[in-house]
Formats: sequence, structure tokens, C-alpha cells
Amino acid sequence: MATASPQHLLDDIKNSEEQQPDQQEQQEFLSSLETIALTIFLSLIIIMTVFGNLLVMVALCKDRHLRKKKTNYFIVSLAFADLLVALVVMPFAAIELTTGQWRYGEIFCLVRTSLDVLLTTASILHLCCIALDRYYAICCQPLVYRHKMTPMRVAVMLSGCWLIPTFISFLPIMQSWNAIGIEDIIEERRALAGGSNDTSCVFLVNRPYALICSAVAFYVPLGLMVLAYQRIYVTAMTHVRQIETLQRAGSAPVTGTIPVITVRTSTSSDPLEHYRLRTPTGSSSSEQAPIGHSRMRIETKAAKTLAVIMGCFCLCWAPFFITNIVDPFIHYSVPWQLWTAWLWLGYINSGLNPFLYAFLNRAFRRAFLVILCCGDERYARQGSCSYGPTHRVCSAASVNGTSMALRN
Repeated sequence: MATASPQHLLDDIKNSEEQQPDQQEQQEFLSSLETIALTIFLSLIIIMTVFGNLLVMVALCKDRHLRKKKTNYFIVSLAFADLLVALVVMPFAAIELTTGQWRYGEIFCLVRTSLDVLLTTASILHLCCIALDRYYAICCQPLVYRHKMTPMRVAVMLSGCWLIPTFISFLPIMQSWNAIGIEDIIEERRALAGGSNDTSCVFLVNRPYALICSAVAFYVPLGLMVLAYQRIYVTAMTHVRQIETLQRAGSAPVTGTIPVITVRTSTSSDPLEHYRLRTPTGSSSSEQAPIGHSRMRIETKAAKTLAVIMGCFCLCWAPFFITNIVDPFIHYSVPWQLWTAWLWLGYINSGLNPFLYAFLNRAFRRAFLVILCCGDERYARQGSCSYGPTHRVCSAASVNGTSMALRN
């Protein structure tokens, strides 16, 4: 059996020593590329969230028609909460994620974490209030809605969206109630992170805090939203069938007048503005006969709209809050990478909200065009439907401040 000569052994050692720096340089280069790509991705999320929510707030300030609608105050307060998430919470989370360490001390770690819980919970509670407002507007009689959604009640609901989160954020976190019984685990995590209290921001919660916080911030609002949107969908489909029945009756050739029912694509919270029954006179039946709608197409579009709203909310926040409850019961064994992914998925919801609750709204879109086109009056607010004999008849259902166009 042949043996390697000492010279060959020396050459192999020398070659391996030369390859090690090259491998280290390659790993550092790949690590730098990953950091740059991650930084760009997180920056885009922050910029889009700031731009979208800021645009919603500016639109409400500049358009007096938007300020008349009660629902829009929930939307602009939601935009303010999401804007603060993008300006106060996301940047520090992005810096910590890309640099791998916390540089702002233990006190600010608690403040940042409290703001995180406060603002994200406020955002979720706003979504719940919007769903309840849409439920009362669409499913209740007009007088019932006006009685329930008074300006004072709207103000109380908005105040609750901001005050309730303080009881699960600043109060327990600054008092370290979330850490009762798990102090040793937190210290162990800090040691594994290789830092002291000032150079690592470790936030773990005990079982009572995890259950209470998750229920208040997600599970109770989720249940209310599901019930509200289920009733909205049923009511909207009932209205569609009523419209279809009246359209079939109105299409028959009769002497006199022909009833035409329209449902406006309005952002109003007043149900009276959603449904109007008009009896045109002086026109032939061929001109005024309403165009038939496909019920399947209408119901599919309505279902898709509600599915997008609820789907985005659940997709963004359900993974985090499921993990938040499970982790304390499995001895905090969830990897930090998974925690980070779920947390940023929740942050992305703050960037999606302007698109789901404002950009799909016709009145908001017109206001956005006016702002982005430097006040061009061609995009000024116009009537939502035209009713003349040469114009098409529109029908729509407004759900959650979002116009669901049910067109011909």
C-alpha cells in the first residue's frame, strides 16, 4: 500500500490553508448580498406602508365629501395607526434583523415592544370596528343605523381602539407582568444571544399574558369580523335577488312607467344612499328596460371581495397569534427565524390595509387622483351613476367601505 510522501502532505496542508480564506471571503460575500437584499425588501415594505397610509390621510383632509362619511373616520384612524407602525415599529425591527443586535438599551427595548403591541392591536381593532359599522349600515334599517352610529358612538369606538391596547401593551410590559415565572428562561435567551440587557432585546411572554393578549388583539376581533361579514354577505345577496325580481318585472312591456332599481356605489354609511327606486317617465320600454344581471357572477364577485378582506387579515396575523399561544406551552422552542417571519407578515398587513379599505373605494380613488395629479379638476368627485336613457344602469353593494361593483 502506497503512502503519501512528507512533501505531498505539506502541499496538501498549504493548499487547504489557501482555500480557507477564499471560502471565508465567499461566505462573507454571500452574507453581504443576503443582508443587502433583506434591507432592500424591508425598506420597500416600510416605504409602501408609509406612502399608502399617508395618502389616505391626506385624501380625507383635502376632500370634504370624504369627511361627511362616518366610515371614513374609521379608515383614516386605521391609516394613522398603520402609519405609526411603519414609522415607529418597523424601522427598529428592520435594523435589529439586518444587524443582528439591539443597540438602543433595555428601556427603549420595552418601549419599542410596547409600541409594537399597542399599534398593531389598534390596527386590528379598527378593522373590527369597520366591519361592525358596515354591518349596521347594510344589515339594519336606516333609522336603526342612524340611532346606533351617532357621532358620539363613533368617537367612543375610535377611543376604544386606542385605549384598549394600552391594557395589554404599556401597562403589563413596563411592569414586566409578561415575564412573571419565566425570568430564568429570558436570562438564558439573553445569554444565548451573546449580549447583556442593553445589547439584546428579548421579549417572551408567560401563558396568561399570551392567552389574554391574543384573545384581545386577534381572536375576539376575528370572531366579530367573521359574524359581521357573514351577515353582510347574506344581506347583500338578498338585495341582489330583490333587484333581479324588480328588473324582471320592469322589463315586461307595460303601459305607463317602468320601475328601475339602482344600488349606488357609494361610500356613504347611510343605507338610504345605497338603494334608490326610480320610476322613469316619458321613455319607451326599450330605452328604460334594465339590463339583466348574472346572479352567479354577482354572488361570485361579492364572495371574492369578502374573501380577499378576510383572507388577507387571517393570512397576515393568524400564523403569529397561533404561534404566540402555542410557544409558551412547548417550552419556547419555536425558532426565532419563524417568529421573525410571522411578525413581518403581520406588519405587511399594515401596508395592505390602504389597498383593501381605501384604494378599492371609488370616492377615495378620485381623491387620490386629484392629489397625485396636482389637483387636476378632471378627477374631481362626480356622481356615482348616470341615470339617463342613454347611460348604463349601475348596481353595487358597498361592503366594509369598499364598493363591490355589480355591473351589467
